[in-house]
Amino acid sequence: MIEALRTARGVLRSMRIYYGGRPRNAAMGELYRQFIHPGDLAFDIGAHVGDRVACFRRLGARVVALEPQPALARSLRLLFAFDRQVTIEQVAIARQRGSVELMINVDNPTVSTASSDFIDAAKDAGGWREQRWTKSISVAAVTLDALIVRHGTPAFVKIDVEGFEAEALAGLSQPVAALSFEFTTIQRDVARAAIARCEALGYASFNAALGESQALVHPTWIDAAELRQWLTALPHEANSGDIYARFT
Repeated sequence: MIEALRTARGVLRSMRIYYGGRPRNAAMGELYRQFIHPGDLAFDIGAHVGDRVACFRRLGARVVALEPQPALARSLRLLFAFDRQVTIEQVAIARQRGSVELMINVDNPTVSTASSDFIDAAKDAGGWREQRWTKSISVAAVTLDALIVRHGTPAFVKIDVEGFEAEALAGLSQPVAALSFEFTTIQRDVARAAIARCEALGYASFNAALGESQALVHPTWIDAAELRQWLTALPHEANSGDIYARFT
C-alpha cells in the first residue's frame, strides 16, 4: 500500500510538470508541427504520462504509445480511454523481440529503465544521486520494425527510454521521415551510439532541444559531426534533452 501511494504521488508530480498549461502546449505544438501533420501516424516510445501523445493528437495524428511501466500505462489508459486514435501498448522497446528487465523507480516512475548502465551512471552524478531503483519486473519487448509491421510506417517517432535509446534504434532497419531520441549528459556515449545508428539509416540533418524547453537549439540543422561536437561541449548541468534527426 505504501509503495502504491509513493508511485501515485510520483505520477501526479510528473503530470503537474509535463502538463504545464497553455504556453507549454503552444511551444510543443510549434516544435512537433515540423514533423507531424493531420492524418499522420506517430509513435511515442516511452510515453510516460502522455503529454506528447496529447500534443500529437492536437496536431491531428493517430498515435501508438508504448509504456512498459505498469502505473504509467494505467494512467495512459485512463487519460485516453475514449480516444480511438490512440493505441497504448504496455511493452518495452528493444533491439529484438522477447523480454527485458525493467528497473522501477517507485518514487519517480518516469525514469524507470531497462538499462543497468543508466543506473550506474546516475549513482554519483549531480542531479541524479537522489534517484533510486528499488525493484524490477520482466516486461515484454518489441522492436520498432515489428511496430511498423503491426501499425504502419509513422511520420515521426519519439524515443524517451532512459538510457536505452541506442538499443531501441538498433531494432529499426527502415528509416522513417523523422525521429527524436532523448540524451543525457551522464551517458553521452549512448547518444553518440544513437547518432551513429541514425547516420547508418541515412539521416543527414540533426538538431536538439534542451530539457523541456520545446525549442530547437540550432537555427539551422547541422550534420552529425557538428552535433557530436556540440554534445561533447555541453556542460554537465544541461542534464538532458532531445536530439532530432531527419533526411535533409
